[in-house]
Amino acid sequence: MITETREGGGAMEEFAQSLRRKGLRSTSQRRAVLAALQGFPHSTASEIEARIGAAPAGASSGMSRQGLYNVLDVLTGAQLIRAIEPAGSPARYELRVGDNHHHLACRSCGAITDVDCAVGAAPCLDPVSDQGFLIDEAEITWWGLCARCRPDTP
Repeated sequence: MITETREGGGAMEEFAQSLRRKGLRSTSQRRAVLAALQGFPHSTASEIEARIGAAPAGASSGMSRQGLYNVLDVLTGAQLIRAIEPAGSPARYELRVGDNHHHLACRSCGAITDVDCAVGAAPCLDPVSDQGFLIDEAEITWWGLCARCRPDTP
């Protein structure tokens, strides 16, 4: 799992090692996307693109929008990042993978935050009928109003 606390060259080397462990080439584009997610969970592709475009001189990834989506797809498939798709929102990406966490989403401002699973083990919920599926995961999003948007919060 990639941590979100490393900075600078140390993080880039950690990203490179994570890519290689998954059998992927460590390209500047892939490292740039991972770096753009560091400290910014639940980012949209547009937010990631803006962060990559704002990278310091000499750190440019030279990536088109289609290239960005291709990298996001590869990194998601390799389970180096996680994609979530809250209803009414574009896909969002995060570095937190390999655990069983869920999300809280604000209906007003769109803020999304992680919440650990109370059960711990996947798939923390069982459907009434599995319809013959071998279920290994349940994705849960709780919807409501965050503390900033609640009308009863001063």
